Amino acid sequence: MANKPANGTRIKLSSVDELFNLGGTEEKDGQIRELSLDELHPFSGHPFKVLDDDKMQDMVQSIREYGVLNPLLVRPKGSGGYELISGHRRKHACEIMGIKTAPCMVREIDDDEAVLLMVDSNIQREELLYSEKAFAYKMKLDAMKRRAGRPGAGGNAENGSQVGNHLEKGVKSIEIMADEVNESRNQIHRYIRLTELLPMLLERVDSKKIPFGVGVELSYLDHAGQEVLLRVMDRLAVVPNLAQAGRLKQLGKDGKLDEEGVVQILSKEKTQPGTFRLERKKIDGYFPKDYTDEQKERLIYELLQEWRIRRENGKQE
Repeated sequence: MANKPANGTRIKLSSVDELFNLGGTEEKDGQIRELSLDELHPFSGHPFKVLDDDKMQDMVQSIREYGVLNPLLVRPKGSGGYELISGHRRKHACEIMGIKTAPCMVREIDDDEAVLLMVDSNIQREELLYSEKAFAYKMKLDAMKRRAGRPGAGGNAENGSQVGNHLEKGVKSIEIMADEVNESRNQIHRYIRLTELLPMLLERVDSKKIPFGVGVELSYLDHAGQEVLLRVMDRLAVVPNLAQAGRLKQLGKDGKLDEEGVVQILSKEKTQPGTFRLERKKIDGYFPKDYTDEQKERLIYELLQEWRIRRENGKQE
């Protein structure tokens, strides 16, 4: 029978440094290290904006009271330093406070896995701009497609990605992504269309001066056509409605979009600048409490569409 440790014998437990691989100088995958903020570089093409808003002030206050509770996720850069995958806002909050270092988890991961981790760590945030979702969805879907086409690429159990398994199952990347981000395939494609807009038009979609659906239709115009549209919009002080955007899209498809044509379309049903607004207090009671503004807007448009179809069918009877 094996001897049991005598009463009072101390069992040596791993230290915090040993648990998180903080000891020693050798850099290991998944190691948590205290790194200088000067060594941390933004993720290439990072689609999420870092704003000095109220939420940033809340984060600054949290770090002031409790420190950085969640390590930033980084990967080594070949040219030196580290690329931030997750933690751009935490880094900025530290900079506001004058903090010079932050705890970082160092991971050795490839470009596509880095994109997936970067998007997934940010996409669930509330009140994302249309442009943020648009570019994030595009980056994620492109990365998933590349991983799916890579021989031997498999899912990563650590980050929950199912990419790489769907070739055998006959499931498309867009279908897996739709399930992961809780959007329909069509809605994901509509968001990604926004990445084709000129920055000035996309900014107006973000600020809701141009409705989301109108922005999607206008994204089918080439950049020269979008520039013509912007000039006419500013000159006439108008915003296209959905029907007008559809006619502009068709004109562009036919190769007949010029300034005169845009003026004719936008002048037929001159619209007022800005957006039509509903009083929040009057409509919030009709929706579940966990519905976002985007979900409410989408449902309102769907119900209006059904109402229009019923009304048109009634006229035909």
